[in-house]
Amino acid sequence: MQVILLERVAKLGQMGDVVDVKPGFARNYLLLQGKALTASKENIAHFEAQKAQLEARNLETKKEAEALAEKLDGQQFVVIRSASDGGNLYGSVTTRDAADVATEEGFSIDRKQVIIRQPIKELGLHEVEVHLHPEVMCVIELNVARSPEEAELQASGKSIQELAAEEEAQAEFEISELFDDLGAAGSDDPDLVETPEGQSEETRED
Repeated sequence: MQVILLERVAKLGQMGDVVDVKPGFARNYLLLQGKALTASKENIAHFEAQKAQLEARNLETKKEAEALAEKLDGQQFVVIRSASDGGNLYGSVTTRDAADVATEEGFSIDRKQVIIRQPIKELGLHEVEVHLHPEVMCVIELNVARSPEEAELQASGKSIQELAAEEEAQAEFEISELFDDLGAAGSDDPDLVETPEGQSEETRED
């Protein structure tokens, strides 16, 4: 099926190009989203008549997208999720989640503009693409954590595995300190003396 593109479409062509696509892709995406028209003589003639206006509109929206991309690119947004001790999420982070957290921070983004290349199913830092315009794309980072405190630590460069190892080491240290304190308290007891065999027994007065 032939269509004429009303804007640039990645891996397909530029505005004004007449391209061959599968009928389903044309009907369910290109035509539905207003990105193309069927390549009939009438539509081609209509496009040529409106070409200057379409190009001007495209340039205006592109400039707006570039201004937003300059502010948005490289921004990090925190997404709080439940997860196992191993860092696996109970579910996954979606394009809607990414759009929502960015919008909450003052950036107006639609979930359809967000591209997640690999499913986000683990805690940590994840990069996702935001396509603000057919010719303008930027990258944001999602900091997926179980709490704001954990997110802050992850932002400093520590992984969930490193955090877990540090917590385990801290717990072992505290237990060790507790036993050391108990041992020290026992050795300071004035009622206990060392026997020749190294064992303690209570002193007795004759």
